[in-house]
Amino acid sequence: MLNRVARWFGGKDIDGAADAGFDEVRVGAATLLVEAAALDGDFSDEERQTIARVLTEQFTLSPEEVASLMAEAERIQQDAVEISRFTRAVKSLEEAERVQILEMLWEVVLADGELHAYEANLLRRVGGLIYVSDRENGEARLRVKARLDGE
Repeated sequence: MLNRVARWFGGKDIDGAADAGFDEVRVGAATLLVEAAALDGDFSDEERQTIARVLTEQFTLSPEEVASLMAEAERIQQDAVEISRFTRAVKSLEEAERVQILEMLWEVVLADGELHAYEANLLRRVGGLIYVSDRENGEARLRVKARLDGE
């Protein structure tokens, strides 16, 4: 059904990446990360490297798998009309895993050292759509900021 809705909105199937061996959770998470990075109009190399790193750490992927997943996520994100089809896959995870996805998103939006209003809004919306409270979302942001400040 998700694919029918995606086609209806003119988007690509998120599980079309299954041909490359990726499940909807990985594709959904990667596409949200790409959306967060591209939202401010500047998808920097630093943000790309951050996405690659957090995908590798979260999903234990090889460099080739990460490159393929990111390419697929970028392709899907370019045609995306809305984000709820990506969050549907992610909200099936356990609560701790959903919070980890938010931490990954915070790492990406904070990678360039600036938090734009659009990025903050996106993460607030994503948090709500994947059933993570504003408090937990804020705590995830603080944990990521502390890690980044400590580097």
